[in-house]
Amino acid sequence: MVSFEMNDRKKIGLGLTGFGIFFSFLGIIFFFDKGFLAMGNILFLSGVMLTIGLKSTMQFFIKPKNYKGTISFGAGFFLILIGWPVFGMILESYGFIVLFSGFWSTLAVFLQRIPVLGWIFQQPFVTSFLDRYRGKRVPV
Repeated sequence: MVSFEMNDRKKIGLGLTGFGIFFSFLGIIFFFDKGFLAMGNILFLSGVMLTIGLKSTMQFFIKPKNYKGTISFGAGFFLILIGWPVFGMILESYGFIVLFSGFWSTLAVFLQRIPVLGWIFQQPFVTSFLDRYRGKRVPV
């Protein structure tokens, strides 16, 4: 089993990623406010870069199997910046799902280890749903 070393750079990266998700959520709640959505995207991407490193981030986004997700995520971000946040979020959501679909199994294991919330994700009907993705490798 590979251990995940948690240094200060990775802690800051996870914090920025969390704030990016939070600002994107606020942008959606406030009727697709393009300022919150743009700030959420910038914080999310900078958090990912700090968490896994600049080289790994570039390799992840430039992988040939991730081209479709990268292009749609980037085009959605551009649409948000020019003032079309609804279409931008739709395109960005598609790109996000395509890019990060390999991480769902890692997220499921993480959610099962959270003290109170993990009990829900350890229930048989949830684990049977999550076991479909368990054997896949993390794409970084």
